[in-house]
Amino acid sequence: MAKLYYQIILRKPANTYKMLINKPKFWNSSELTIWSIILYPISLIYLLISWLNKIKFSKKYKIPIICVGNIYLGGTGKTPLALEIFHILKSLGKKPGLVKKYYNYLEDEISMLKKKGEVFASKSRNDAIISLINSNKDVAILDDGFQDFSITKDFSIICFNQKEWLGNRMLIPSGPLREKLSSINRADCVIINGKKNDEIEQEIFKQNKNIKIYYSKYKPLEVESLKNKKIIAFAGIGNPLNFFSLLKENNLNLHNQFSFPDHYKYKKKDIDKLLIQSKKSDSI
Repeated sequence: MAKLYYQIILRKPANTYKMLINKPKFWNSSELTIWSIILYPISLIYLLISWLNKIKFSKKYKIPIICVGNIYLGGTGKTPLALEIFHILKSLGKKPGLVKKYYNYLEDEISMLKKKGEVFASKSRNDAIISLINSNKDVAILDDGFQDFSITKDFSIICFNQKEWLGNRMLIPSGPLREKLSSINRADCVIINGKKNDEIEQEIFKQNKNIKIYYSKYKPLEVESLKNKKIIAFAGIGNPLNFFSLLKENNLNLHNQFSFPDHYKYKKKDIDKLLIQSKKSDSI
């Protein structure tokens, strides 16, 4: 399917896979597109699998389980928020640990988190939580896992991006949603990365009138060192457009930008291309 920028590549061993995602533009289209229609039967299969996943025994643990999740695929700020909660709990004298489900394509993210906090990663989140408890931790923070019904959560946070919100409101792969907005009834609060938006809040309250809504924003560090310089920016994250917008909002001179799939493993030719572009345009 031409220009359909996502692929799922199965790898050994079983239960691990690499997902390279460069979000298709139609995911955020305000109008129904031909691609969404073509992919709709697969979305129905995805919906059936999601329903079957809900029919699971849910295990309750002796320590609090905090889940930071989303229903919009990627780029909602889950991981930074989970890390911030980790640091807040540590400052309060708790002994928290971060829980990640292990996939090959997440090795970069897990390595990054280990430099910031204590991470327990496994192909099973339940196994990771047990390992966390055996290490004398007293709070588990799930970075993702809102759709994992095998774990009873004590507090669930759903993250959204204000600019993308629900995209075209369709389920994967016709759209970016892992679940419908009604799933917000399982959450305790919502964190929206971006500006206050009354329309979004009204939609949320229609589904869950008692839920708490909070807003967050990214604050770049050492911006002054980049002032008055021509910049080439590149990113291999869930929502690279937000990163580029952040640079512009801070009045940086963005000469060019390059988007790579989420969790992309850069090759030498990619770096060489960026360096050539930098040299040609006298950019950093």
